[in-house]
Amino acid sequence: MQPIMSKSEAAALVTAARIRRGLTWTRIAEEIDAPVVWTTAALLGQHPLSREQAQSVCTLLELDEAVAEGLMLQPTRGTDPAVMSDPTIYRFAEALSVYGPALKELIHEEFGDGIMSAINFKVDFARRPAPEGDRVVITFDGKFLDYRW
Repeated sequence: MQPIMSKSEAAALVTAARIRRGLTWTRIAEEIDAPVVWTTAALLGQHPLSREQAQSVCTLLELDEAVAEGLMLQPTRGTDPAVMSDPTIYRFAEALSVYGPALKELIHEEFGDGIMSAINFKVDFARRPAPEGDRVVITFDGKFLDYRW
């Protein structure tokens, strides 16, 4: 019996197949009727796909059942420290290091003592045209969880 393919191996095969077939992450998300940011994160190994989702992706990308099995595994979430040094990803960390304390203060002022959930969470991505150069718009939408004693 073969071991189940790791999520990272499955992600590498999905990425290669997507590029070789000229498909966008948006097209794949449409195939499984899921948000594009969630779909991309899932296919990069951060979320498990349902059997139906994994099979649909693998059919679209002409990948075999071994890849589908890997896509359905529970992930170990997080990012390799080497990936964190990528300029795009680092800028997110930089933005949170600058604005995180202010956002925390504003959350507490508006909602009280608690946090924004990253489990019951949605994130959206959009491009907004602007005369000085297009803007990247990222929206975090997390449920407020109050601290209870």
